[in-house]
Amino acid sequence: MLSRRGYFLGAAIALAFAWGCSSPDSSHDHGAAAAAVVPVQPVDPMPRDLPPDLRIIAADLPPLPDLSGAARPVQTVRAVFEFAARHPEVLGYMPCVCGCERMGHEGNEMCFVAGRDKKGKVTSWEPHGVICEVCIDIGEDSMRMFNSGASVEAIRKAIDAKYVVAGRTHTPTPMPPKRGGH
Repeated sequence: MLSRRGYFLGAAIALAFAWGCSSPDSSHDHGAAAAAVVPVQPVDPMPRDLPPDLRIIAADLPPLPDLSGAARPVQTVRAVFEFAARHPEVLGYMPCVCGCERMGHEGNEMCFVAGRDKKGKVTSWEPHGVICEVCIDIGEDSMRMFNSGASVEAIRKAIDAKYVVAGRTHTPTPMPPKRGGH
């Protein structure tokens, strides 16, 4: 049997050998390797100013679908869902290229909104918009351009240029109506 001293000496040699052989690069920063072994506490990605129930975005809108599997940061997903609810005149003219036309979607708005009442108020959400990076990205790009003052025609042109690839399917989205003389 090894003595206690022999055990510690063997462990120290094994550790030194492992430390020295951890990288074939002799200039390897062993401090960085040691830091990588230290457990890292997860960072809370949620800002503290969000409401406790992240599914509630406004009193006049239904609670959002489950956001636990969100494909983008929850703040982004929430913003795009609210934009879809408030601006069908924008996202209703933006195509989607994720394949959701097979689900019956006709444009990017339908990636987020499943139903509206006769007055246009959202009555139900489409959960696909939570988990699809493409839908969220198209919605976010559209929202950003609209908020910077771009016309629906200009937004559609930019979305088509960035996302619609020849030969690839997309939703059968109508073109926005032309505004006088543009």
